[in-house]
Amino acid sequence: MKYALLFSEPETEFARREGADAEAYWGAWSAYIDELDNSGALVRGSGAGLTPPHSATTVRLRQGIAQIHDGPISDTKEQLGGVVVIDVPSLDVALEWAQKAPCVSSGAVEVRPVLPPPQP
Repeated sequence: MKYALLFSEPETEFARREGADAEAYWGAWSAYIDELDNSGALVRGSGAGLTPPHSATTVRLRQGIAQIHDGPISDTKEQLGGVVVIDVPSLDVALEWAQKAPCVSSGAVEVRPVLPPPQP
């Protein structure tokens, strides 16, 4: 079954992407993604890291009028930092992978089943 792992991080973790902590930050993520890939669980081409929340633009359509705002959808302490899709036998296995993510100790990992393709 396919699951999306949505990685959320606080601003302090986004800040580690540059500067003195960048090598350790990216090294941890590279090791994690490599482990997922080497296990065969990673759905190749499914993942992407995201730029920090301040770079987001949110669009809503209300009564036919577009409302465009700088910033993420919600102003929370943790923001979406990236996503991958894995293909594993069960939710329990997906949860095991989520617990290994570098962001899980300072942020969170949401595990969500991926909808199957529509049947003709």
